[in-house]
This record gives sequence, C-alpha cells and structure tokens, in this order.
Amino acid sequence: VQLQASGGGLVQAGGSLRLTCAVSGFKISEHYVIAWFRQAPGKGREVVSCISHEGGRKYYADSVKGRFSILRDNAKKEGYLYLDSLEPEDTGVYYCAASRIYRITLSSSEYDYWGQGTQVTVSS
Repeated sequence: VQLQASGGGLVQAGGSLRLTCAVSGFKISEHYVIAWFRQAPGKGREVVSCISHEGGRKYYADSVKGRFSILRDNAKKEGYLYLDSLEPEDTGVYYCAASRIYRITLSSSEYDYWGQGTQVTVSS
C-alpha cells in the first residue's frame, strides 16, 4: 500500500488549498479509513481530520472545524482535504494516512500507511 500526498503550497492568510491523497495497493473489497495529520514547526504531529470508508463519518479537530472539509472518491482511490480561510497557525507538513480499521480513529499509532507529506505555508 502506498499513499501520495500533494497540493500543498504557499498562500496568504484567508486563502485556500486542496490537498489530495492518492492511494494504491488496497484490494477493491478492502475498507480503509483516511486521515490527515499535520506537524507544525517544533510541534508534534496532530490529527486534523479523518473520514470513514463510505464517507458517512467524519472528524475534524476543533481548530479547523468550519474551515476544512474532508472528502474521498473511492472509485478514484483518492482522498481530499479542502483548506479554506487559512490562518498562519495552519502552517505545517500535512500527511495523509490510511488504516484498515472499521471506525475512524484519531490515534496515529492505528494508521499503518503514511504518505510522504506536503508542505502548507500560510503567510500573514
């Protein structure tokens, strides 16, 4: 299984980005949760959002509620994180992760597969 995150960049505060996580290697019959984590400079990795396999269950960290949206397209094997109203505090490396677990989970230790990360920098 491989994950490839893309879509990061440099934007001004108030701007928007769309991050994409391309997933490969899961069998068609397999269910998996997709999550996005981020790591700001000098800080630990934190969960930002996650989505169940069918897309019906979602979680957002309090710091991004109302500004970020998570979606997925299982036919394309892609997950997306829409970042709107970006703030300088959103700066960091964003990682997508996947887990075969049947429920959304906020624990990074339960995600077996990780993408390489994409840098998001928000200037004030």
